[in-house]
Amino acid sequence: RHGLAEVWAEPKARSFTLFVFLSMTAYFMQELILEPYAGLVFAFTPGQSTSLSGAQNGGVFLGMVLVGIMATGFKIGSLRAWVAAGCLGSALMLIGISTLGQVGAGAPLVPAVVALGFCNGVFAVAAIGSMMALAGQGRGAREGTRMGLWGAAQALAAGFGGLLGAALADLLRVALASDANAFGTVFLIEAGLFVAAAYMAMRVMDRPALSRTTLVPGE
Repeated sequence: RHGLAEVWAEPKARSFTLFVFLSMTAYFMQELILEPYAGLVFAFTPGQSTSLSGAQNGGVFLGMVLVGIMATGFKIGSLRAWVAAGCLGSALMLIGISTLGQVGAGAPLVPAVVALGFCNGVFAVAAIGSMMALAGQGRGAREGTRMGLWGAAQALAAGFGGLLGAALADLLRVALASDANAFGTVFLIEAGLFVAAAYMAMRVMDRPALSRTTLVPGE
């Protein structure tokens, strides 16, 4: 309890904990409703709707590989920028998936889900990298406690996000009497959470350090 109190008293650790909870709630809100959405609105068979998870996970893998190559191999972009880009990209894809619901059967849902997974992967791996970098900042000998706190926030958000998304979908299906509008509204709420997470990431995470190289006249 003493160690957790020390870590929670650190403004950066506390803010990053809230960021993890917010972003992971957004990440997991569609976890339980994407397949029912595909079946009810796009007339997918059970086999087709189940395959969406594999398509999304394939996109996640590609997003993770891209960030690993670009940020680590080629030093392009900061983790802070990749986190924000992944969150905003996820928001745009969720808006697109919500809009496709107005088209219904025949709309290109699978490519949109793959693109959503790709943006999720960009966000997730950059957030993990940021977490590892921030773990060593603050009071010494508390790296494990910080990682544990952020892991607990992620676990709580996974359960809460799934429950929130499914509950909202059920309530809105009754209130709106339209499956497309009900699920679409949940996706729009999720998109809003991703935008808020991107804004929070830009405020919480460190900016890339400016170069301090001294140039000699003529170089």
